[in-house]
Amino acid sequence: MSRHVKRPYRSSLREETAELTRARIRESAARLFVEQGFVATTVKQVAAAAGVAERTVYAAFPSKADLFNEVLGVATVGDDRPVPVAERAEFRAAFGERDGHRALQLIVDYGTALLERAGPLIITSIESAGADPDIRRIADEGAHATAVNLGAFVRALADHGGLRPGLEVQQAADILMVLSSPHVHHLLRHDRDWTVDRYRDWLLDTLSGALLPDTREPPRSPSTPSAASEGGGRAVVDGA
Repeated sequence: MSRHVKRPYRSSLREETAELTRARIRESAARLFVEQGFVATTVKQVAAAAGVAERTVYAAFPSKADLFNEVLGVATVGDDRPVPVAERAEFRAAFGERDGHRALQLIVDYGTALLERAGPLIITSIESAGADPDIRRIADEGAHATAVNLGAFVRALADHGGLRPGLEVQQAADILMVLSSPHVHHLLRHDRDWTVDRYRDWLLDTLSGALLPDTREPPRSPSTPSAASEGGGRAVVDGA
């Protein structure tokens, strides 16, 4: 008598399908959270936008706050790997860079890309913090992590002699945090309609002037004779 043989369970295929569904839910939720805000967006709306049943959303995310937290987290780091910003190779690269301008450029490039992905969601969390305690916690944790990360970078910059003389580490960290904040990014990119290149260039130039040593030669005093005049010759002017 023949015996029925069960086919091997394709768990990997099911897991892949579940991950694709989860990603689709995140993408739909991100768009709705930015367009409508956290409070006005419902799980039912997210499910409809993602093309899944409402119970499918709840199976993946127990609450709307859990959904928002993952949406924001993935947008912040750029993928769904559980590796925080502080441990990302792209962020850590700036810490070992001994050229201050190059180190600042790496941080500005990384921060700009982060805000292009996650900036609108961060603003949503800030705007919704007063209406939902879970979102307030998420917003506060994000702000704290940003302060810690940027503070660590500034200390590395100072250790390499890259800070402007007389500028304290905490003051430099505060300047960096304010100028590179999601608020300023949102104002210039969305309210003032700056291009991302214009924003990035402005931020790097402004931070360089505020944080880094002035490498330009000091202007010559009018009363100080030039080497040419001291020798009785005519001073040579570039381009003359």
